[in-house]
Amino acid sequence: MKTKYVVTDLDGTLLRSDGVLSSFATNALNQALDHGIIITYATARSYKSSTTVAGNVDWKYPLILYNGALLFDPVGMKQLDGAFLSPSLTGQVIRLGKSFDLSPLWFALDEPFEERVFHERLKRKGELQFVSSRPNDPRFQELPELLHSDRYSTLTLTYIGYKEELEPLMNAIRQQFGNTIHLHFMPDAYIADHYFLEVSHPKANKKEGLLKWAQRIGCDPGDIIVFGDNWNDIGLFEAAGTAIAVANAQKELKAIADQIIELNEEDGVANYVLNLIPS
Repeated sequence: MKTKYVVTDLDGTLLRSDGVLSSFATNALNQALDHGIIITYATARSYKSSTTVAGNVDWKYPLILYNGALLFDPVGMKQLDGAFLSPSLTGQVIRLGKSFDLSPLWFALDEPFEERVFHERLKRKGELQFVSSRPNDPRFQELPELLHSDRYSTLTLTYIGYKEELEPLMNAIRQQFGNTIHLHFMPDAYIADHYFLEVSHPKANKKEGLLKWAQRIGCDPGDIIVFGDNWNDIGLFEAAGTAIAVANAQKELKAIADQIIELNEEDGVANYVLNLIPS
């Protein structure tokens, strides 16, 4: 029997709309893994955040984290590969953001592979809601001022706000830095009317993450089935052999999907994966 390879997005795709992985989906994925199907996820989340919501699945294979900026081994608990924004560019983007009166959440790794999230005093609705959804998370640290440092490897600089607030900054970043950075801009699944603008290394995207994952696993990207719902999943769809959108996906993603399945609320991904198990 030919090995089956599956990579799924989490939020809005595998997870239900409240950010929870249903017991049905948990059991379906564990059952598929036990039958030799190779399954992982590709997410904008960190390791800690993603395992908080999906940790009841026995993930055995490398995880694609931070929109592809980090490939992580959940068994050996170690970094396998990464694409980090340079300290110089980190500082330049932070300074440009401040000229728009915007300050990011700075997601970074320190030397012993500890995840860090640095930020200045939070005062805007979206930022406050994002951080409050992660209570007592030791990664978050408020600083008097964000200053780049060689001590940390930058995974992403994340701005949270209304679309009309973030678009001018996005255009300015694109104009100033061009292809030396990668931009993710997409609506947030949980904070009403808010968008995420993420700035990272040019190869810190899900397409590159999937290609690295395939190389690590030893499969052809054309043999991988991927699932997604949002704009940051477009790279997954471009690189994989079979691209599947949930019914609640953004229209741009549905337009390039090979197939559209049930809503995330209806455990569309889990139902599909169950059907991959040989009878």
